[in-house]
Order: sequence, then structure tokens, then C-alpha cells
Amino acid sequence: MRTTTRIAATAALAGLALALSSTTAAHAAGMMTSIGPGEGEVDIVAWAGYIERGETDAAYDWVTGFEKETGCKVQVKTAGTSDEMVTLMNQGGFDLVTASGDASLRIIAGKRVQPINTALIPSWSTVDERLKNAPWHTVDGVHYGVPYQWGSNVLMYNTDIFKTAPTSWDVVFKAMDLPDGKPNKGRVQAFDGPIYIADAALYLMAHNPELGIKDPYELNEQQYAAALDLLRGQHDILQRYWHDAMVQVDDFTNEGVVASSSWPFQVNLLKSESKPVASTIPSEGATGWADTTMMHVSAPHPNCAYLWMEHSLEPKLQGDLAAWFGSVPAVPAACKGNELLGDEGCATNGAGDFDRIHFWRTPVASCASQGTCVGYSRWVSDYIAILGGR
Repeated sequence: MRTTTRIAATAALAGLALALSSTTAAHAAGMMTSIGPGEGEVDIVAWAGYIERGETDAAYDWVTGFEKETGCKVQVKTAGTSDEMVTLMNQGGFDLVTASGDASLRIIAGKRVQPINTALIPSWSTVDERLKNAPWHTVDGVHYGVPYQWGSNVLMYNTDIFKTAPTSWDVVFKAMDLPDGKPNKGRVQAFDGPIYIADAALYLMAHNPELGIKDPYELNEQQYAAALDLLRGQHDILQRYWHDAMVQVDDFTNEGVVASSSWPFQVNLLKSESKPVASTIPSEGATGWADTTMMHVSAPHPNCAYLWMEHSLEPKLQGDLAAWFGSVPAVPAACKGNELLGDEGCATNGAGDFDRIHFWRTPVASCASQGTCVGYSRWVSDYIAILGGR
């Protein structure tokens, strides 16, 4: 975790509520009102696996056709964490970012993204109604992005070790012997991002109800301290903190890792290589992500950016991406008739779990559940300390 990431996060969160309220009115007036000819290029910051052109598997390509149709060449910068996305958007030079909920309000408050004119996106009407006005991209009725995909952070496990799916996240939080009789120390991982503190809080919601945690992103000092204590204990058993999806795939293949929080993308990729892995959402539930394609306030290629946002809602793209990543489309119509996804694919990927997922959200000091909570700048600095064993 770079120091610049911590500084960016702290600066973006200072006076978040005030920044959001003042930003909305000013930006709405500058919203694009028409789309002109494409500029020949669009630069996107994206999660691994989100923008595919068939290089890994020829069946999964939603870039080549777009480039031929629009003349907009797609350039992708892969980011491993939300904090990295915030840093890249602060630096500028990009058109779009596929931001999760723990980054989106920060880049809105930091005035790094611009409001989206949904009238210029014909497919807006096809978006899942639960996502259209989601609070992680909508401020005072103004939309700052186009929903892309959503899903849960799953527990990925080795099926040679776990003959049945683990029922609790304790296999990665607590020192214990696994079903093969060997300790889990050195064979489990945790996510390398401050938002992972919410995973610890979610675990405590189930196992320490006396703490009174109602929302894993809204923690008072006592609740927050308990989550940090759990994570400090976890540090001693971890093989690594992961943020690079492909490194985690290699760790499960070659480094003896057998259980970790993960994304469906890694699960699907390992399964495609016939590796002994599966995933589950344990009894405590899971955190998750609902990602939004957001446009930089100074996007160098705004016309191509709008053309991509419209393309991103095309049902075939949405279904193909869901099949590739293991996610759920933002366009419900994509769940039927897609050859790669199959008509049961959305159900398999957790479409029925929407109300069970605690979607990533930026923690703020003024919170709904109990008035005063620990803000994200503390999450950043304290998680850096935990990564260092402190």
C-alpha cells in the first residue's frame, strides 16, 4: 500500500458530506448534452477481468466489435484495489473507471468524476431498478456513473482439503487445523485493502453480537477496535495479503494456499484450468461490490467514453462478462438467452443474494446507525499498520 494512496484517501474524505453537497450542484450544470464523433481512443481503469478482448479466451471478447464499430481503441489500466483506483483518478489522464462503492463517493467528493447525462445513454432504461439510484453513485438525484456488474466476495477453497464447503469464515480468521489435519497457518490469505476491515466486522456481527454491530461499514470505537484485534490475530496465520487476482490464482496453484476471500473471477479461472477449487458464502454472509463505470471530470476522450458506457449495458456484453467473472449483470435481460452464461448462470452467480450482501461503501465519521463512527482515513492508516504486523 503506497503512502500516496493513504494521502489521497485522507484528502478525499475530509469533509465528505460537505464536498458532496457542493460538488453536485456545480457539476450538474456542466453535464454533457450531446455526443460528437469519437476521438479514436478510450482509456479505462478497471478491475482484472472486466475488459476482455479474447486474449485469454477467444469466446470472451467485448472490445474488438466495439472498436470496429466506433473507431475508439480501448486502452485498459488494471487496478488491484479501490485505493489504487482513487489514486489513478486523482492523477488523471483516464476517461473511465469501474469503481466499487468504497471508492465512488470519494472520487465524487474529490471532484474527479463528472455527472452522467442518462438521456445520452439509450440503454439506461434497461438497468436493474435496484441499481439505478444506488447511493454509491447517485448524490442528490444526480448520477455519477453507469452500473456495470455486482457480486459477492466469496470464500474460495481447495476441494481436496475441504470435501464439503466451509460453513464459516473462521477458517481464514482463526488459527486451526483444517480437515486434512494440518494447521491453516501459511495456507490462507486475506484481501490487501482497508475495506477488508468490514469483513472482520461482518464476522464479529455473527460471533460477538454483544458488540452491537449493525453495519460493517459503521463502527464505533469499541467495535472498530474489536475488528482490528481480530485482524491482528489473523496476520500470524496468513500466507499473504492478496490484491492481484492473477497472483492469487498462482498461489492456489503452486504455493499451497487452500482458503481465502476471493472474487468469482479467480474461482472461474481456476476451474477452467481444472484446479480443485470451489467457492461459498459462509453463514455469516459476505461483503460485496456493485461496480459503476464513472467518467473522469477531465476525460480526454468524452465522446468515446459515452459510447463505451452505452456499449457496457449491451445484454450480450453483460451476460458474457457475468459468465467470465462470475458476477451478476446490471441489466436483468442479460440473464436469459446468453450462450456463455446459460439461463441458470445468474442464479448460480448469486442473483438471489442481493439482499444478503453488504456492498462495499466508504466509511464516514457521521453514520446513520449510531451517529459517530470511525472514518475511512483511520481504516487506511490502521490497515497499513496491520499489514506490517502492528
